[in-house]
Amino acid sequence: MSTDSSSNARSLQIAEVERISILGSESIVCGFHLVDYIWTDIFTNLAAASTYVLITDTNLAALYADKYKEGFTAAWAHVRPGVAAPRLLVRVLPPGETSKSRATKSEIEDWMLAQKCTRDTLVMALGGGVIGDLVGFVAATFMRGVPFVQVPTSLLAMVDSSIGGKTAVDTPAGKNLVGSFWQPKRIFMDMAVLSTLPPREFSNGMAEVVKTAAIWTAEEFDVLEAGAEDIRAAVLEGQKDGDMAGLTIASRSEAQSLLLRVISASARVKAYVVTHDERESGMRGLLNFGHTIGHAIEAVLSPQVLHGECVAVGCVLEAEVARRMGHLGDVSVARLARCLRAYGLPTAMDDAIIRGLVGEERLRELRPQRLMDVMSVDKKTVGSQKRLVVLKRLGETLEMKPTNIDDSLILEVVSEGVRVNAVADVTQQAVTVVPPGSKSISNRALQLAALGRGTCRIRNLLHSDDTQVMLAALQAMGACSVAWEDDGATLVVTGNGGQLQRPDAELYLGNAGTAARFLSTTVNLIDARDGSSVLTGNARMKLRPSGPLVDALRANGCGIEYLEREGSLPLRVQHTGRGFPGGHIQLAASISSQYVSSILLCAPYAQEPVRLELVGGKVISQLYIDMTIAMMAQFGCHVERISPNEYLIPTGAYENPAEYVVESDASSATYPLAFAAITGSTCTVPNIGSASLQGDARFAVDVLRPMGCTVEQTATSTTVTGPPRGQLRALAEIDMEPMTDAFLTAAVLAAVAAGGEDRVTRIRGIANQHVKECDRIEAMCTELGKFGVETENLADGINVHARVLSELEASEAPSVHCYDDHRVAMSFSVLACVVQSGAEIRERRCVGKTWPSWWDVLARDLGAPISGSDPAFEAHSDPAKADATSVVLIGMRGVGKTTLGRAAAVALNREFVDLDDFLERQVGQTIPEIINRDGWAA
Repeated sequence: MSTDSSSNARSLQIAEVERISILGSESIVCGFHLVDYIWTDIFTNLAAASTYVLITDTNLAALYADKYKEGFTAAWAHVRPGVAAPRLLVRVLPPGETSKSRATKSEIEDWMLAQKCTRDTLVMALGGGVIGDLVGFVAATFMRGVPFVQVPTSLLAMVDSSIGGKTAVDTPAGKNLVGSFWQPKRIFMDMAVLSTLPPREFSNGMAEVVKTAAIWTAEEFDVLEAGAEDIRAAVLEGQKDGDMAGLTIASRSEAQSLLLRVISASARVKAYVVTHDERESGMRGLLNFGHTIGHAIEAVLSPQVLHGECVAVGCVLEAEVARRMGHLGDVSVARLARCLRAYGLPTAMDDAIIRGLVGEERLRELRPQRLMDVMSVDKKTVGSQKRLVVLKRLGETLEMKPTNIDDSLILEVVSEGVRVNAVADVTQQAVTVVPPGSKSISNRALQLAALGRGTCRIRNLLHSDDTQVMLAALQAMGACSVAWEDDGATLVVTGNGGQLQRPDAELYLGNAGTAARFLSTTVNLIDARDGSSVLTGNARMKLRPSGPLVDALRANGCGIEYLEREGSLPLRVQHTGRGFPGGHIQLAASISSQYVSSILLCAPYAQEPVRLELVGGKVISQLYIDMTIAMMAQFGCHVERISPNEYLIPTGAYENPAEYVVESDASSATYPLAFAAITGSTCTVPNIGSASLQGDARFAVDVLRPMGCTVEQTATSTTVTGPPRGQLRALAEIDMEPMTDAFLTAAVLAAVAAGGEDRVTRIRGIANQHVKECDRIEAMCTELGKFGVETENLADGINVHARVLSELEASEAPSVHCYDDHRVAMSFSVLACVVQSGAEIRERRCVGKTWPSWWDVLARDLGAPISGSDPAFEAHSDPAKADATSVVLIGMRGVGKTTLGRAAAVALNREFVDLDDFLERQVGQTIPEIINRDGWAA
């Protein structure tokens, strides 16, 4: 609204505002275009001052200094017409954290004294957190305290540092270690300034908004979780409707109203907490959620990594501490991480965002003990106890204050590796373990519900890295809308019936092989007549094969090109309006059943009915194909198997069931069952049995029972009791083709299965494991060797020569490299439980792919002693990091090329590929079979 009290003065633009009470006074003011309101309120309602000192930085001075000077003059003329105006002094500082120092504070104070400022001076801080903290500390100590006003200009400052009266400067020992409490007379939050924020600064502030909702109100967290894109638009685009849009309530756009709601809700929480605990003796400590660990990260990586980015990582890590203590579930941790990522924030110390900001060398400075040392001098620490805010659920904390946490627990969570020590005698132990939802079923359920018509409530969905990238990709293509119920335990998917749109950016799939294969077909359903979509992943994903699937899709008329390595992601899919043609499709399915499922899942939406013929040798993992077909039927589309390797899929559309419950993951269930087998204890998995859709559900009956375990399996549960420790029996030969992912679990058990005639377990039918998250057969051979276990790496399997337990004892714990493979990590953690020296698992976080809380279960439920470890840097023959060039060994048959090649690969940190093995996997026949059929010339 406009006011005019003098014909010679311009009209004032007085904003309509929202006020928030703090410490008994409505001193927080929120609105748009507040300059005239600010000066009018100060002159009218605050004590008169002889001098007003405005302190800002050079970036903001260029944008706002003249506007505030002009507003000062205009407002004074309206409020005190005919009265001489007081002084307005402006001090401009260099931007950035380096200005927040004792030296800068002294310079400002000396300048104010030189300007003859007295106790009736009012100081205004116009800027972000650096300016607010610094200027507030100046006001707190100048002349033993003068009034000051906060005008925060960043989202982070609005929702965090400007509220509560904390003022401070940094020292070489850490951030904010010298300061005082000094409450501002006013905090003016002018939302109009946020439209000038760079996107990264928007994300920086949203870390505090998400943090506040996570500790205080589930309703606001739900709003933030569901409305990321709308809120981003509100902040970054909210001022495009006109120069003074939002000044009045009537002129506010929907985006501006949403922005005001989000910021005022966060500010209101902090104001309430400060009112009830101004000096941080209890409740106010809740606002430090994410800050204890976050500040330690910031101390190491600042200034390249921003405060909010460090707090985001700290929030996830401190939530993991709560999960480790048994107070918070996997679902809540996953939702928190997903919400932070939606606002462009990192969620792990080695997150790609942080890695890109600081580089590999700098990232190596982020050692666990260094973080602990920084935390030990944090002002939130009391004596030797570190205090963390422990979540009970999203929107509720365990206590209304921070909780004292043992250093060992924090160290475990912030560590890159984990040390697993031998367990004591647990023969009398009987535990029940419920694994998370099946990754295979979760990914299929997500795609089916997204492509379907109507709403489906998916329960027991796996919350992991893989399912998160799948869900994000489906949403990016407009396949569905989603919401969460039951504190995130239920995902509500409303499918758009196969109507997909071209995503705005590349679909990044990490190392999620299932998502990569499934979506390689799905993107061809996008309804667009031009343009393209790109599917990409991390370094390892770019080595995993997709060639047979792409060949089949190309032959069917889909426009797909490789952008880097032939046969692997990244892929570019051209959109021509033809969609997925359908008809007769031939597909080589001897490497991965995921190729088959990919086409099956999309087939109902092809232009014509699909007749899928599987060619090229023995089909791998038939049970997973059967799983796909069974699930398609549950969503209303039926597949006819017209011959052993031929399927007919009519066109149609999925009809979403009202509810779909995901089985627990049978592959993951093998680890607690294997723990029982190797330690002689008893373990029950209550929701995996003989009626399971998953092939790995047969592990207990087909593998553990022949090894000497007592197995009781019903349709819906499995109980295993192991023999006395050290008495597992070797398996002369076992075909694990129906449960290939479980071979790693079998292999570590085989390492100590010394019973049997020759102590050798021969595992076959697992050729596809050469091309999974890593070459798993090679990985198992290499890492078992560190325990003194001999193995043979075969094209289709592995031989494991068992050792008795006493022979596995070592002077120091073996250090297991996991190749960023969750199943390698979990398998060797089971073996470590019976090795006297224990073992170090170098990459503890890779289990997030399928069972993020595995270490919690291993320690808390199964009783394994674990602790954090900081693995020394060690070179590995990890193909994801290898040089792209190749070394080829050529020679006569039988001269030792394989032996020499393996030794050279280890020495040069290269992947070793035996051409015979490679050809056999590609063709689906052995070398003798190829020669017999086509002769030596072939």
